Amino acid sequence: MVGGGQLARMTAQAAVALGQTLRVLAASPDDPAARVTPDVVIGDPDDGAALRELATGCSAVTFDHEGVPQEVLRPLAEAGIPLRPPPEALLHAQDKLVMRRRLSAMGLPMPQFAPVAAAADVDAFGAAHGWPVVLKATRGGYDGRGVWFLTAPDAALVTDLLDRGTPLMVESAVPMVRELAASVARSPFGQAAAWPVVETLQVDGQCARVTSPAPGLADDDAARIQEMALRIAAELGVVGLMTVELFETAPGEVVINELAMRPHNSGHWTIEGSVTSQFEQHLRAVLDYPLGATTPVAPVAVMANVLGAPEEPTMSMDERLHHCFARFPDARVHLYAKDGRPARKIGHVTVLGSDGEAVRERAELAADWLATAQWADGWSAHADDPRKDS
Repeated sequence: MVGGGQLARMTAQAAVALGQTLRVLAASPDDPAARVTPDVVIGDPDDGAALRELATGCSAVTFDHEGVPQEVLRPLAEAGIPLRPPPEALLHAQDKLVMRRRLSAMGLPMPQFAPVAAAADVDAFGAAHGWPVVLKATRGGYDGRGVWFLTAPDAALVTDLLDRGTPLMVESAVPMVRELAASVARSPFGQAAAWPVVETLQVDGQCARVTSPAPGLADDDAARIQEMALRIAAELGVVGLMTVELFETAPGEVVINELAMRPHNSGHWTIEGSVTSQFEQHLRAVLDYPLGATTPVAPVAVMANVLGAPEEPTMSMDERLHHCFARFPDARVHLYAKDGRPARKIGHVTVLGSDGEAVRERAELAADWLATAQWADGWSAHADDPRKDS
């Protein structure tokens, strides 16, 4: 797996159960995945020699991010290295303009969009389609980075970005009800599987909470969205995981925002909440094993991200875990072995149940406590430890 972050870390954990060893290309021995797998290549994802070293003797090469340049990937594919997904599919997750053009040609629901070569292109788009507009870097943006919301022309910003070599496009701002995500997996054999459509809550452009299944989404609408995601995966030739991020503009009506071709933050709930996790499924897909069942194991699953706090809590993470588990023994915690910089994803919490509101509250309280060591009003950090009664 190219990349040594938390997605590779959780993929390595899934590989153990399948009797596999995940070799990772990590930037540092301290990367989250490099700490949990014995087979590590230190290098950069744009270094063809490092990628060849990574691939030597491997059954398949896959990715925990989309940051590997096409000019590096294509010679490897031509040399017969099994890249999954292949470069021609991955390109649609790397380049938003390429993705928009391809999916638009497939007749799929998209916002209005146009390439940007000069500030005048943005002004003309806004005049034709209305303000506000969304200016995007076509490559490299994630978690709200590389996105600018413009309510009026801003020639200085656009010119500065172009002068610094940022490839740009512009889109209509979509009046959305909420954000959804549809994750699917596809194998080289062509088998495919889909999980329930989920609701994602974004805060400052970053995923904060995922609820599965998406509350209030009609079964027919959910099935239509799953079918759309499966069609995209098949027509683009995806191998492995793919997530379609969507804006719901009216009940059951969606437009496509972005694609990801790797395990995805919106699928972390599947570790405990589905018969087959996204990480095991990704491995099954890239190794061309038969895919696993995607059936949920509980009526509701909520995943809440643990984000680094503005100020590092004085209480150690071990102490925070003690209090969290005492208060919420049903919470499943995953920590990524990352320093707690402000707003950085350092872990996540998943809670399962049948009462959506209660499950959401427990997941969010547990995640907030792990991040800040502060309980919300009415919740005590010094609750009675339930072990004393057992």
